[in-house]
Amino acid sequence: MQERPGRLFMDRYVFPDHFLATIGRTLTAAGSAGFEARDVESLREHYMLTLRHWLQRSEAAQNAIERQTDTLTFRVFRLYLAGSAYEFRCGRLNLYQTLLAKPLRGQSGLPLTRADWYRSSARAVGTGA
Repeated sequence: MQERPGRLFMDRYVFPDHFLATIGRTLTAAGSAGFEARDVESLREHYMLTLRHWLQRSEAAQNAIERQTDTLTFRVFRLYLAGSAYEFRCGRLNLYQTLLAKPLRGQSGLPLTRADWYRSSARAVGTGA
C-alpha cells in the first residue's frame, strides 16, 4: 500500500511508531491464529461523531489543556481531531469492530445472530450477571 500524502504529520507529531493494520490484514492474522470472524461492523460514521465531540470538548477546555501542555501541543491535537473527523466523513479512514471466536471442536459457543447476542446481553445486564 502506498503512503498517502500528509502521513508525515501523523507520524511526526501525533503517533510516532504507530501501526494501524487494515481490516484485511487483521482478519488474515486472526485466521492464521485459529480465530474465525463472526461479525465485522464499520463504525466510521460513529467515530466521526466521536472525534467531533472530542474536538468540541477540547476547544471548550483549551486554557486548561494548554496549562498542562502548551499551545503547540493543543494545536497539533486539535488539527489531528478535526482532520481525522474529516477523513472519516469522506471515507478515507475507517474503524471496525470485530467479533472473533476460536472454535473448540468446531463449536464457537456464540449465539447465532446479532439479535440473539443483544438479547443475551440484555438478560445478563438485567440479572446482574
